[in-house]
Amino acid sequence: MSALIGVDFTSAPRPVKPITVAHGHLDGDVVHLGHLSALPDWPSFEALLHTPGPWLGAFDFPFGLPREGLTALGWPHADWAAVVRHVATLSKADFRAALDADRQRRPMGARYPHRRTDAAARSHSPMKLVNPPVGLMFFEGAPRLLTAGCTIAGLHMGDPQRIAVEAYPGLLARRITRASYKSDTRRKQSPERQAARQDIIAELVAGTAPDGLRLAMRPEQRSRLIADARGDLLDAALALVQAAWCARHGSPRFGMPADADPLEGWIASA
Repeated sequence: MSALIGVDFTSAPRPVKPITVAHGHLDGDVVHLGHLSALPDWPSFEALLHTPGPWLGAFDFPFGLPREGLTALGWPHADWAAVVRHVATLSKADFRAALDADRQRRPMGARYPHRRTDAAARSHSPMKLVNPPVGLMFFEGAPRLLTAGCTIAGLHMGDPQRIAVEAYPGLLARRITRASYKSDTRRKQSPERQAARQDIIAELVAGTAPDGLRLAMRPEQRSRLIADARGDLLDAALALVQAAWCARHGSPRFGMPADADPLEGWIASA
């Protein structure tokens, strides 16, 4: 039985804000949450990517940039790997400067080009550098996936035993509640947000995820997910469910539409 992982990503992992990982597996309609782990730095994340398979991981960061944005930037984009290899040659400052310049060229109200999947999932443009800095998440995450030799579903063929798909936990959470369920700001970590986390977990356990998948966890794990006001543990668990959805759909596209753009990628279950 292949392992599944759900990854709540950050572009600047550190002990107080690590990359959070939910490990589990799929048995029929049940997604079993095995254990949770925290990766406080890039070497520990890279070690995760190099873990021998078979596994399928859903990672909460954009795998691609909008085709429109790539054309405007004039970057090589013969295929996904060409884009990522070019980005890997840039310093973070150069990457920021290029995206900032592109944004300034665009009219107010249309500063950020989006991928097709961003429209389907109502996610932020990967060209965005603040609130949230998803562009920096792409900058840090995608080159590491390529360097690790993973297969990127629908985008790049690597090790067929280590498969990566793009997750967006907020997509699943919004299907359950429109209420905000997390905040990194202490003063915003309210009882109402905790109640929203409880509602999301209850619905996942009941089987309201796509394809009727049900999330199974131990009572102490459920308590940890509810108590985590930042929502990192819950986001990792939501990503784990998206990984299971992709595993259910299977190779070679793992649920990605046949007409998905092979540069931009696709968010699982969008």
